[in-house]
Amino acid sequence: MMKRYLLTPGPTAIPPEVALKEALPILHHRTVEFATIYKDVAEGLKYVFQTKNEVYTLAASGTGAMEMAVVNILSPGDEVIVASCGNFGDRWIKIAEEYGVKVISVSVEWGKVVKPEEIGKVLKSNSNIKAVYTTFTETSTGVANDIKSIGEIVSRTNAVLVVDAISGLAGQEFRTDNWKVDVVVSCSQKGFMLAPGLAFITLSDKAWKLAETSKIPKFYFDLKKYKKSHAINETPFTPPVTLIAALQESIRLIKERGLENMWNDYKILAKATRAGMKALGLDLFGEVPCEVVTSASVPVEIGGEIVKTLREKYGVSIAGGQGDLEGKIIRFAHMGYIGKADLLVGFACLEMVLSELGVKIEKGKAVAAAEEELLKA
Repeated sequence: MMKRYLLTPGPTAIPPEVALKEALPILHHRTVEFATIYKDVAEGLKYVFQTKNEVYTLAASGTGAMEMAVVNILSPGDEVIVASCGNFGDRWIKIAEEYGVKVISVSVEWGKVVKPEEIGKVLKSNSNIKAVYTTFTETSTGVANDIKSIGEIVSRTNAVLVVDAISGLAGQEFRTDNWKVDVVVSCSQKGFMLAPGLAFITLSDKAWKLAETSKIPKFYFDLKKYKKSHAINETPFTPPVTLIAALQESIRLIKERGLENMWNDYKILAKATRAGMKALGLDLFGEVPCEVVTSASVPVEIGGEIVKTLREKYGVSIAGGQGDLEGKIIRFAHMGYIGKADLLVGFACLEMVLSELGVKIEKGKAVAAAEEELLKA
């Protein structure tokens, strides 16, 4: 049996303490016992999101929360800006257009980041914009957008700022309220160190005003239902009870470590990963690298083989490129339950795979470069 190492940008590895919670006997969701867990989770989510507003939990992937962020604050024919710099930014466009929303794209080449001033120009020339949708850490390319600056610009208008923080939350500094973000979505299988199946969304008072006039049809994703049930520590529909119980443990671990300490830990891992990639002679991909995943360009003729061989021969799972970047980049994650030793194992195995695939490298150089960064911390 091969030992497995998960260095992908979701799902991420799960701490034993969290996994064990899922093994406990299941609870009925309409009980005082579950309501107590739910209430504790609801308060903990506010800390992770860095918001005073309520954070709602639903049974869905992150894309479900993204769809909820469209159908609950918009109406058919509304105009929005989508500031995209990758595959997941483009997903905002697809969801919005599916519901008859008019999209003004402020998109950039994959690998680049969104320029806040470009969003400002469009907002200034069009007072009909209801919302600006963008991504915090775009894991398809490994970059991070300047949400703080974008939030400042959008806050001076009638539009609301909606951010996909699915991969970046709990992995890189993100402050919902201080950065004036109106709607934030995330999910369980990234920074929360949990299995897939839960999605989260929070709204500011400004966003709730839009929600009151939204005319897009919805039933399961109707946030008003969640708001009503949330007030009595319930969900409107049957929740994944064991996942929420495990989430309670995950949040406990996050609080115990402290968000600021976690942000710093991932920053250190990111520096080490970048150093390792450079030591292999691989060019980093991404204008402003994020702290939760590192992307590097690889020879196109072996791009797909690198990921496959690492997984099948050495048990190390990383990610390749998506869309036009398929086969052109590899992505090493350093989010969730990933530590220093995991990265060193990943680089040792990557060196062997590259050698096997005919790339001339100095064995041990990537591991040494990563070690040097880790020792500085």
